Amino acid sequence: MKALSDLIVLDLTHMLSGPYGAMLLADLGAETIKVEPPGKGEATRRLLENDPHHSHNGIGAYMLTLGRNKKSVAIDLKAPDGIALFYELVKRADVVFTNFGPGVTTRLGIDHDTLARHNPRIITCAVSGFGEYGPGTNRPAFDLVAQGYGGGMSITGFPGGPPTKAGIPIGDLGGGIFGALGILAALHARQRTGRGQHVDISMQDCQISMLTYMATMHFLSGQEIGLTGNGHFRHIPYNTYPTKDRHIILACVTDQAWQNVARVLGDPWLSDPSLALHPGRAAKREEFEARLTRVLQTETCETWLERFSKADVPTAPVNDFGHALADPQVLARNMVVSVKQTGGGEVKMPGNPVKLSETGEDSFAPHPSVGQHTDEVLIGLLGMSETEVADLRARSVIQ
Repeated sequence: MKALSDLIVLDLTHMLSGPYGAMLLADLGAETIKVEPPGKGEATRRLLENDPHHSHNGIGAYMLTLGRNKKSVAIDLKAPDGIALFYELVKRADVVFTNFGPGVTTRLGIDHDTLARHNPRIITCAVSGFGEYGPGTNRPAFDLVAQGYGGGMSITGFPGGPPTKAGIPIGDLGGGIFGALGILAALHARQRTGRGQHVDISMQDCQISMLTYMATMHFLSGQEIGLTGNGHFRHIPYNTYPTKDRHIILACVTDQAWQNVARVLGDPWLSDPSLALHPGRAAKREEFEARLTRVLQTETCETWLERFSKADVPTAPVNDFGHALADPQVLARNMVVSVKQTGGGEVKMPGNPVKLSETGEDSFAPHPSVGQHTDEVLIGLLGMSETEVADLRARSVIQ
């Protein structure tokens, strides 16, 4: 049995931040029910759906991944009978997860105060770009916007070049991760108080939190760190370097680590005792990095990895997706899973990174079609009759 199998989550999220957070809860066993509008469903379903390289059976990579382990109930929340039906679901649920723009939950009548009147134990979580209070709450937000406002872009990129976003959408993903974390904290608090509460997650807040010690450095010095490329503002060498083929990483945070590297390289200039300690390397940083780069380019990445591993050197390849997803360690930890699809075939995708010793069963069901579980949920969870469900369907309240 999975860790969260006793929880019911109503997932009203769309696009990436909310769906990712809800997917994490679903992977951990929560009965996660997508509540989406009849017809085409929520907007994530249409992302990449017609892309011949990034879809399967007409379903894009977003929904194939983010919709896994979830059920779907299609309800028209703008219809009086539809919102009444949703309130009945809320009475039996533990969590309502949303990521609408500011004010939308209130207009729909699904804000925390309203839902708590139907279920005082309900936990609501809203992920938004800038949170629910403050002068910037109405700013429009996407992943790139959150990265820009969050400060991290100002230190990402190479000196002399433009600031650069992270390759993965950390603005969106950070909101989803912290949303799931906030929900689990609220569920724990409910065990003591017996009451639910609202979790307000700002994507900008998440980016600021992830500045961690670097923000503290700024407050202490009053200085901007600036663009540092792949290097480190202090440690040398701590960077990516070209080889005969792929790039390689050396991450030497101690003098001993560098001395191990120097012995492997066997280059007289780099083995000079004046470079054995950090101040010596820092004094010749530009010349040092140039010489190190020339030496590393004489062999392949795999050759250096083999040599460095024997010398206890902290090193790594710069993997492209193909190499990263084929890493034996990744495969051993079930971080690439093959999910059978309802319409036939299988799709590979990342697995669940949370490994629990007692309740860590891994299983992955395919994304649901729009309203696939409407009857199952209304009859099984709410105890409605088939006649009542048929009547709601006839009046287009459900699908």
